[in-house]
Amino acid sequence: MTDAQPSFELLPGAGDSPVILHVPHSAREIPPTVREGILPADEALSRELDHITDAHTAELAEAAAERASRTPWRFVNRLSRLVVDPERFPDEREEMLAVGMGAVYTRTTHLAELRPADTDPEPLLERYFHPYAKAMADAVADRLTATGRAVIIDVHSYPSARLPYELHGEGPRPPVCLGTDAFHTPPGLLAAARDAFAAFGETGLDSPFSGTYVPLEFHGTEARVTALMVEIRRDTYMTEPGGPAGPGLRRLAEALATLVDAVSP
Repeated sequence: MTDAQPSFELLPGAGDSPVILHVPHSAREIPPTVREGILPADEALSRELDHITDAHTAELAEAAAERASRTPWRFVNRLSRLVVDPERFPDEREEMLAVGMGAVYTRTTHLAELRPADTDPEPLLERYFHPYAKAMADAVADRLTATGRAVIIDVHSYPSARLPYELHGEGPRPPVCLGTDAFHTPPGLLAAARDAFAAFGETGLDSPFSGTYVPLEFHGTEARVTALMVEIRRDTYMTEPGGPAGPGLRRLAEALATLVDAVSP
């Protein structure tokens, strides 16, 4: 991928579907000009990508969309989160700045140096973060106009063993963790997700990761925008770290499609 190509893609769903499957961390691609500012050598960078990438989640969202009765929309990041992390706050509100992992990372999952600590994040934010945020906000606004509501389902995965960068990794690591927002995650959405993923065993809440993604212009103000983060423990569907997907991916796609159907009417 070159710097001129789009860094994200909105894949249309049914016109009357309120659901957006948001896939922010599935890609490994890093444009050459961004790679120049990243310090680890290629082999070490490849290992870091194995740890930090939510591998196969774009394929999971695609398979779920194909199975859903009413096709959801999909918003997919085509670049690695090592370029920018579109789900971080772009300023001092972001708690992950404490470990060098704000919107522009300066540290790796194992707290080694990824970029110089004095790296100016603004060029990367201007080139990648802000256009992504605007496009996602536009996608949500479009669903509000078309259907009167928007349901963002954030599709993630996480490692079975805690990595050093995790600020809240001491708690349970269930097969499926549901991240919530006090304003944007209504009880019905949470209940539908618990039902959809019940076959995978324990469905945890906000551990080891919490919260969910809502574009800032709607966050805390627009109740018609609901959201839930689905964090899937990687050993349920793939070989860690960074290995191939297994049969669990199909089962998860069926469960995610069930969730999409439950919140689409």
